[in-house]
Amino acid sequence: MQTRSNPITPAGYAAMKARYDHLLGKERPEIVEIVSWAAGNGDRSENGDYLYGRKKMREIDRELAHLARRMKAAQVISPTDQPDKSKAFFGARVTMADEDDNEKTVTLVGDDEQDAGKGRIGWSSPLARALRGASVGDLRTVRLPSGMKEWEVVAIDYD
Repeated sequence: MQTRSNPITPAGYAAMKARYDHLLGKERPEIVEIVSWAAGNGDRSENGDYLYGRKKMREIDRELAHLARRMKAAQVISPTDQPDKSKAFFGARVTMADEDDNEKTVTLVGDDEQDAGKGRIGWSSPLARALRGASVGDLRTVRLPSGMKEWEVVAIDYD
């Protein structure tokens, strides 16, 4: 299975690595200790601590494997290193306005660090795909669940 490239900001990669380290170094050893203690109590078929601990350990192992795959495929891209800062590329903060002059500002980040509530949209989202390569003044049409919507790029900034 070929893994797709996973663009991510340095801060996003650091957060992902911190989560991996926390799971591996703190949470998993705690659960292993609980499961070992519960296993020593006898009948495992009706031992809630044992059953819950095994379930929790499987969840942690699944998340660790997922994080390991994502970090292996990660391509860390610093937004400040973009060669052409007049166009919207990875890491750009784009301010756009719709037909009613309602402004919206979004930052194009990796899919693993997206947070719509904070205006951070994933690189492979429909809006991010439409904004790729846009310059100030460009009109971009995006297919949303509610229908087509047109946005004008008002400003592009890289931090």
